[in-house]
Amino acid sequence: MICPSMQILELIARGALFVVNHSAGKDSQAMLIWLRVFGIPDDQLLLIHADLGEVEWPGNIEHIQSTAPDLPLVIARPRRSLLEMVEDRGMFPSPQQRQCTSDLKRGPIEREIRRFLKANPRFNGLVVNCMGMRAEESPSRAKATRFRFNPRNSKAGREWYDWLPIFDLTVGEVLRMIFAAGQAPHWAYYAGMTRLSCCFCIMASKADLTTAAGLMRSLYRTYVELEQRVGHTLSMSRQTLPQITGIAA
Repeated sequence: MICPSMQILELIARGALFVVNHSAGKDSQAMLIWLRVFGIPDDQLLLIHADLGEVEWPGNIEHIQSTAPDLPLVIARPRRSLLEMVEDRGMFPSPQQRQCTSDLKRGPIEREIRRFLKANPRFNGLVVNCMGMRAEESPSRAKATRFRFNPRNSKAGREWYDWLPIFDLTVGEVLRMIFAAGQAPHWAYYAGMTRLSCCFCIMASKADLTTAAGLMRSLYRTYVELEQRVGHTLSMSRQTLPQITGIAA
C-alpha cells in the first residue's frame, strides 16, 4: 500500500492545489506551518476560512492574514447564519445532527473550492483539501481516515482528495510548532479558551462556555434569549447556558 506521504509528493509534482481549511485556531495554524515545512510550494497553497459572522471570535480573519500575509485567502460565507438556522429549526445542532458543520462550514468551503478551481484552470481540477483534525481530540476523530480520495466531489473534471496532515500531533506538539515558527496562537487562547470554533459551541466544555460568557457578554445574552425563545438548549446536557455558567444574561 502506498503511504500518504508518497501520494502527497506525487500530487505536489502533478501541480495540485492544496486548500488549507483555516479556522484561525491553533490546529489550522500549525497545519499551515507543517505543510510549508513539508515542502508544498506557496503557489500551490490556498487558505480558505468559513466566516461564521457574529458567532465567531473577533479578529479571526486578521489573525489568519497576520500569520500568512503572503498567501491568498478566500472567505466562504453561508447562505444563512447559525442563529437563523436555530430559529428556523427551533433547536440547536447536536453531535448527531451537526448542520452547523455541514451547512455553515463544509458546504460553503466546498463551493468556494469549486469556484476557485474553475477560475484557475492551471490546477486541472486537481485538489487536496487539507483539514486540521487530530486523533487526540476525541474517540470519533481518532477513527477518521488520514488521506482519501473523495468521489462525491470528484466530478465535472475534478480529482479531489481529503487529507488530515497533523492527525497524529498532540496539542503540545501543535503549540510548540507555532511558537517555533515565531508565531503566537489566537488571542482567545490567552483569554482562557481551549478551542476556537463558534464562541458558544455545542461541543464546548463548561469551562469554555463560562469563559466565553465573560468575554462575549452581548453575544451570550443573544444565545440565552434564543434558548428561551425556541425552548431548546445549546448544551446536550439540557441545562441552559445560565445554569452551566452561573452567569445571568
